[in-house]
Amino acid sequence: MGSDLLYVYAIVRPFAEPLPAGVCGLDGTPPRLVEHRGLCAAVSPVRAEDFDATPLRDHLEDLDWLAATATTHQEVIGALFSVTCAVPLRLATVCRGEDGVRRLLDSGRADFVSALERLDGRVEWGVKVYADTGTAPAGAQPTRARPADGREYLRRRLVQRRSREEVWRRADALARTLHTELSRRAEAGRLHRPQNARLSGEPGENVLNAAYLVPREQSEEFVAAVRDRVPDTDGVRVELTGPWAPYSFAGAVAGEAGPDAEWET
Repeated sequence: MGSDLLYVYAIVRPFAEPLPAGVCGLDGTPPRLVEHRGLCAAVSPVRAEDFDATPLRDHLEDLDWLAATATTHQEVIGALFSVTCAVPLRLATVCRGEDGVRRLLDSGRADFVSALERLDGRVEWGVKVYADTGTAPAGAQPTRARPADGREYLRRRLVQRRSREEVWRRADALARTLHTELSRRAEAGRLHRPQNARLSGEPGENVLNAAYLVPREQSEEFVAAVRDRVPDTDGVRVELTGPWAPYSFAGAVAGEAGPDAEWET
């Protein structure tokens, strides 16, 4: 591709099993492995005009470009995760040639080895609780299109506010109870910042946005525990996703620094 830049998706141990058919990296071909001292980095060559330091910073402000890149990034990691334990790296981790990849493996070796040992045989489950504060309470009577007078208008506003507060209270109580219970069932739990509805496109207000690290063989019991807690109540919704590669538990090796730290030159 006329560039010595290599995009790094994840760190794995050497493995022989082929990736699922049709999996392609950012260059349109299957990712390859760069092996060094018992560790491997899954990489793809990328163009300097997209991933050199300056254009990369510009691209990270382009939501369409970012979404397409993130989709491919996650697809590759998911493919790796289907055949071996993988430590995901931060989106847009780029090295200059194989020597740069080897330096990355050397500099993070202790963390990579520790993460592979900790994550082997584990999966991540995501659990979210939403409060749909626009939902009318059960049994509520539909209101007329227009209030009869100012007093009626204020009464309706008060009823709506109290309804929203009640939905939020139930959602918050469920989120706290659910997180406590699931944390006991999981090896680790992590609370993420609630998602902005305007960005996620999901209806309702996100009250709980959590991830849980669960041994693969215990996933069925974990899923059942979540489903047992699905509320039979208006306005409160529980969403379960997974199993995923354990993105939330890869720690600092997944890249928690800023854009300048995405480079290994």
